[in-house]
Order: sequence, then structure tokens, then C-alpha cells
Amino acid sequence: MQRNLSPNKQRFLNFIESYAKEHGYAPTTSEIQLALGVKSSGTVSWYVRELERDGYLVRTRGYSGKRALTVRKADHQDSFLPLLGVVAAGYPLEVFENRDEVEVPPHYIHPDNFVLKVRGDSMIDYHIRNGDFLIVKKREQAQTGDIVVAYVNEEATLKRYYPKNDYIELHPGNERYEIIRVSPHDSFRIGGILLYSFREYKNERI
Repeated sequence: MQRNLSPNKQRFLNFIESYAKEHGYAPTTSEIQLALGVKSSGTVSWYVRELERDGYLVRTRGYSGKRALTVRKADHQDSFLPLLGVVAAGYPLEVFENRDEVEVPPHYIHPDNFVLKVRGDSMIDYHIRNGDFLIVKKREQAQTGDIVVAYVNEEATLKRYYPKNDYIELHPGNERYEIIRVSPHDSFRIGGILLYSFREYKNERI
């Protein structure tokens, strides 16, 4: 991943990287605030969250102390995306946050991309099977026919998206499942569009 950060983000990341190299662990919020002359700890927390979102920092799994942040190495950034949870290809299932990571082809690395694991068999006609992994791009809009992660009444499902005049249809890829029709009375939003699916993931934890 090539860095394309604002000067302030780069300043924060440079300090965290140099501190971690010298001490073997990342600085605390107060240490960052003092070293960079930042007035508010909330500002430090915001920059840390942004650098996490951008993929340059990650919180160590199972680590709850103040020094839970880890700086990703450049070669690590070039091939991994966060695994955010499970999405149902069948009946809706809430997507949950997870700190694991999955190795993906380098050209799919982007701050807006993430990985989900499939549970269910409603998309097998589109070669998406139970246990597959999906690379998804965060998007709130989609084109007709796109495979999307859709939230219907705040439950997530994976389907093909077909907007109509007065409603939305979500089509499965398995004749055993019915088309989901979303009425204007339902809560609906798109969480992302499918870019790629694959079946190999080592050290699986879900």
C-alpha cells in the first residue's frame, strides 16, 4: 500500500513508528499528545482511529492495555485486508467486527475494502459457497445487478440488487430461496459491493 496521507496524519504515523522502533511498543495517547504538542487527547484518538481505518495501525488481538496498538509493516500492508465478520447468503445475519486479517491479491488493497466470510448457500449459482471469503468495497450505492451486502431492517444479507419503481428486489442465486422484496416501509441500506470471492484462508478463526 502506498502512503497517501495528509501531512498531519503522516506526522502522527512517523512519530508512532519511530517510537515503536525505539521502545518495541507503540506510545500511549498521552505520550503522543506530549511529543507532538497536541492540546486535546481527543484529537490524538481521532488521528489514531483514522490511521487504523486507513490500514496503518492495528490493535493487537486479545490485548487490552494502553499499548495495544501495533504499526503494520509495509510488506504486511501490501497483502492483507481486515476480516470484519460473517454475512449470510441465505437468511439475514448481522455482520460483526473482527480483528483478524486475510491475505488477498495486492491490487485489492484499498482503505475502503474489507473481507467477509459467507455463511449459507443461497448464492451457489454465482459460485459463492458456504465458507467462501468475499472482498467487499464500502459503498452506499450500487448498479442494477451488482452483488451487494444489503441491510434489510438492519440485518445483513448477500444478494443481487435490483431496484424497482416502488420497491427493491434482492435476488438469491439458488432456486430454493425466494426473492426478498424490500418495501418503502422497510429499513434498507447498502453496506458494500462484491469485488471478488475466494475459498482459501489459512489460520481461520471463525
